[in-house]
Amino acid sequence: MIDEKKIAHDMKALDLTREEVLAMYADDDEIDHDKDLFPLTAEQKKVEKAMRQADRKKTVYDFSKKRERKPNELKREIIDDLFTFICENWPEVGKNADISNVERQIDFRFGDESFSLQLIQHRKPKN
Repeated sequence: MIDEKKIAHDMKALDLTREEVLAMYADDDEIDHDKDLFPLTAEQKKVEKAMRQADRKKTVYDFSKKRERKPNELKREIIDDLFTFICENWPEVGKNADISNVERQIDFRFGDESFSLQLIQHRKPKN
């Protein structure tokens, strides 16, 4: 059922008669149910297809290449010193210790428990 207020609004907004508005609603319903009320010629279909084609631009970034980080010598030195400290001061822990990431992490076992020691360098604050 069509609302009379909607019909009156569409009649005023589109400057149509009541019959034209009802015909418009009927056409909208047919289009919603996949009826093609406005078939295109072969030439119009070619133009439509060409208009739907988007430009294919190359991406700015090449994601196939992995970015190589510069080695952080300070972090490597700190991890190495911490590993040496663990091995020298706790020999029973040192034999189970391992540097899993040369700039970030040391893994070790203490008794039945396993631990990871991570080194995090914070960014400089923005002024």
